[in-house]
Amino acid sequence: MATSCDTSTSGALARACLLLLLLASALAPTAANATDAVITDISLTNGGRPFSGDNRLLTTITPNGDGLRDRATIHFRLNVASVVHLEIAAVDPRRPKQVETRTVRLAAGAHSLVWAPSPKTEPRTYLALLRVRGVTYGALRYAQAGRLVTPVIRVRGVDASFSEESYAPGSTARLTVSTDARSLQLDVLRSGPGHDPRLTNFDVFGPLMGEPTSVPWNHPDAPHTISVSIGDWPTGVYFLRLTADDGRVGYAPLIVRPKRIGEHRVAVVMPTFTWQAYNFEDENGDGWGDSWYVSWNERATARLGRHYLGRGIPPHFRQYDLNFLHWLTWRNRGVDYLADSDLASRVNAATLAQAYDLIIFPGHHEYVTPREYQVVRGYRSRGGNLAYLSANNFYWHTVRHGDLLRRTATFRSLGQPEEELMGAQYRANNGGQNQKPWVVVHAEVAPWLFAGTGLENGSRFGRGGVEIDEIGQASPPGTKMIATIPHVIGNLSAQMSFYEKGGAKVFSAGAFTLAGQATSHDVSPLLDNLWRYMTKP
Repeated sequence: MATSCDTSTSGALARACLLLLLLASALAPTAANATDAVITDISLTNGGRPFSGDNRLLTTITPNGDGLRDRATIHFRLNVASVVHLEIAAVDPRRPKQVETRTVRLAAGAHSLVWAPSPKTEPRTYLALLRVRGVTYGALRYAQAGRLVTPVIRVRGVDASFSEESYAPGSTARLTVSTDARSLQLDVLRSGPGHDPRLTNFDVFGPLMGEPTSVPWNHPDAPHTISVSIGDWPTGVYFLRLTADDGRVGYAPLIVRPKRIGEHRVAVVMPTFTWQAYNFEDENGDGWGDSWYVSWNERATARLGRHYLGRGIPPHFRQYDLNFLHWLTWRNRGVDYLADSDLASRVNAATLAQAYDLIIFPGHHEYVTPREYQVVRGYRSRGGNLAYLSANNFYWHTVRHGDLLRRTATFRSLGQPEEELMGAQYRANNGGQNQKPWVVVHAEVAPWLFAGTGLENGSRFGRGGVEIDEIGQASPPGTKMIATIPHVIGNLSAQMSFYEKGGAKVFSAGAFTLAGQATSHDVSPLLDNLWRYMTKP
């Protein structure tokens, strides 16, 4: 929208332009500045027991009814009698989303408003926005967070995270925990075996690995790091579950890598870098998630080793990752589980080519380091087979410095288009607004994929969308489309593709996500066929 009127405009057009500008100004949310503030001296308290990192504009509460940090109090001074609106909001992910609101009429002077949320309130940070006379006191956009006075309330759960993404069996892991619980029970669940009775990303189910351990917790005011022994467990995806004495629960994921590379002839790489890229956990307490998806132009970093927002489960794990873990265990498919960091630092292309007939990338591997990209490309060049079961993979060139990831540029802009490796390139995203079945269009390209399924040209299976890939100009010669999801995002279609090059076979699903539907009646047989064909010597 224009912010000024053309000085050459005159008469009725000029008056209309001015009227539009005044209307836009009246309707737009505004934020206070120091020169005309009706509210001043804003601060927060939690009853006198600050948690590490708390300050005048950040307070931590744990609304569990134990009398310690059960509520937050917002203090302020009103310079003139006014109607004050208090809005508690959670950023989701780029804009504040109202959680609770209250309106009071107050005289001039010092005042306090209390927020005492339910014990079931999601652990995270919340903005406490005060609005008076059309002016909002607090940041409505990420760009304002560093320069506007914005009260933030952190609801603390049982927040825990491991310092590394993967560990070897028998090793010792470092776990950082933030909670004011009096005691914790720790147990470890293996993800994949068993059945998940819920469809949310809120809980983890799976067999216990050993006996639970009770730990007295004497660190109510600051994070504390403890050692956790990794058992002689099979390679896999695990979650440490922490249950507080008041019933609060938190999780911390970890991958147990194989004792040696090549225990199994197939490797599965979990998208641990992309998990953290989409993690909206707010570590610095400004009310906004520490992810570049909060504000694409204003930040380009995300820290590894963070607790995952909420109860500690990676974003979309239930929708994108879990079903494939189920499929692997239910079908007795033995694999080596690896993290992105394992490919980025612990192995090389020659080792992978000697160890594995097939490497599967089941999830959303959008963010990878240049070394991971080159290691996988080198594996393919040595005849290694690859299967991508989602879309928008190997897209962003991501640099790691210590535990900090930095998004730099797309690989294609650096002369390394992702379709040269995967056969297809990222094309579009609609946030999952429209998902449709794949339609078989060239069964003759991969008859092995549809053998025994009854699927033929024109048949439909699964449902895909969200993000989609298409065969591109840099796709290897001979790359063929197997199936498509026609017009799933406007006029754009997803393309499932396959090619062979130098003895390597590469399959790409072309859309979110075959892995997420791995246990369905129509996708599971396709994965069986894909496994058999791609693991042939």
